[in-house]
Amino acid sequence: MARLFADENFPLPVVETLRQLGHDIVTVQESGKANQAFPDDAVLRVASDDERAVITLNRKDFIVLHKISSAHEGIIVGTADVDFAGQARRINDVIGAADTLAGKLIRVNRVTS
Repeated sequence: MARLFADENFPLPVVETLRQLGHDIVTVQESGKANQAFPDDAVLRVASDDERAVITLNRKDFIVLHKISSAHEGIIVGTADVDFAGQARRINDVIGAADTLAGKLIRVNRVTS
């Protein structure tokens, strides 16, 4: 399973469900970096240094960071979704289908009806 780093705005219920699915996830809060105006490039650097892909809802900024450099362990961007279990399953499915997350930007959007 994947090693992930959830940034501050990523929903904890999705993190918990991904853990139940077997993923190794550390949150910004657990890393001691919460509420410190921890910049996005630092989030990506800390995650990569620990060989973790970032999961975030902060699509715009992380897409820009990926365009600047793909030298990272992966970025998974999503959209706000109140179906936390569904969001976790979609992320899990994308991770399971990927040969590697390193250097990739993966978009996981909510299902619209």
